[in-house]
Amino acid sequence: MPKEELISQEKFEELTRELDELRTTRRKEVAEQLEYARSLGDLSENAEYQEAREMQAAVEERIQKLEAILKNAKIVRAGKSDTVGMGSKVSVQKLGADEKHGYEIVGAEEADIIAGKISYHSPLGSALLGKKKGDEFSFHTPKGTQKYKILKVE
Repeated sequence: MPKEELISQEKFEELTRELDELRTTRRKEVAEQLEYARSLGDLSENAEYQEAREMQAAVEERIQKLEAILKNAKIVRAGKSDTVGMGSKVSVQKLGADEKHGYEIVGAEEADIIAGKISYHSPLGSALLGKKKGDEFSFHTPKGTQKYKILKVE
């Protein structure tokens, strides 16, 4: 049984629009490219045909992935809480360091480390879940155990 995936309403709508675009417009464009490439003749040595087939496979693969995500999605709305959860904005500091880092806890499809959005599946994201301001916690990474303190939860 596929695992439930937490996702924001905004991301759910974005993925739904992408799926609709792929099913309607993009499938039609790829089908037209395939038809044109077929008309060029010998399919065994037809680079346009091979490229169009690869594009068709990529589109169909993305459609299947989006369908699975949306089918198993549970929409989560960020609420005001002093406990870290999906949608929380958290400020943390590594113990023994001066630097502070801010993160927003999001679903896997929304994760973007450059924008400060980490998945609740990530080592840091899962370690943060359920914690409160002032809590110290540790989690394991390939570089060893990391220890942090929560400075703020929004």
